[in-house]
Amino acid sequence: MSETLKMDDFMMDARGRLVPKTMIPEIDRERHDLVNEIVDAAKNLQKAMVEFKARAMGDVQAFVDLSAEKYDVVLGGRKGNTSLVSFDGRLKVQIAINEHLTFDERLKAAKALIDECITAWAEGSRDEIKTIVMDAFQVDKEGKLNTGRIIGLRRLAIDDSNWLKAMEAISDSMQVVGSKTYLRVYERASADDRWVPVALDLAAL
Repeated sequence: MSETLKMDDFMMDARGRLVPKTMIPEIDRERHDLVNEIVDAAKNLQKAMVEFKARAMGDVQAFVDLSAEKYDVVLGGRKGNTSLVSFDGRLKVQIAINEHLTFDERLKAAKALIDECITAWAEGSRDEIKTIVMDAFQVDKEGKLNTGRIIGLRRLAIDDSNWLKAMEAISDSMQVVGSKTYLRVYERASADDRWVPVALDLAAL
């Protein structure tokens, strides 16, 4: 009389089929166990890192609030970057907030005004500036504009009424569509050395 087979006697393959373990080569079973062991450990590490980030950011915010209370100041919101440095100047914890920007329809008005400026400068000697402007409005492979280049146009010192209107339109068209908060940790051998990130990315280890 044959034994009754149990679920533990089978393994599911990539197609979702149950295959008796007796039909699976030992090396395949060992590979399966190794991959599962590493992935499980990675998931546990990921969970620990998520908990560490939340705890560290909470502790930094609590310290910032405590520091503000000593001066009877209430800090509103969480916008902005924060850096805490150890007393010996060797360790630093930094919270950085990167905002994701986009532009609304007013950017088209800015581009039209800028085009008028370029037309007016056609006979002038501002070829370098024209190149910078045209590059700023180039799109990438996904058809997206480079927000950094467009915002950078506002730093150009150009005294032209249309240009100034265009820069105002750019400022008005900017919209914050989201943000991401980063926790970074640094160390250095002495207060005079450069900061070296404490790598929390497996690829950087």
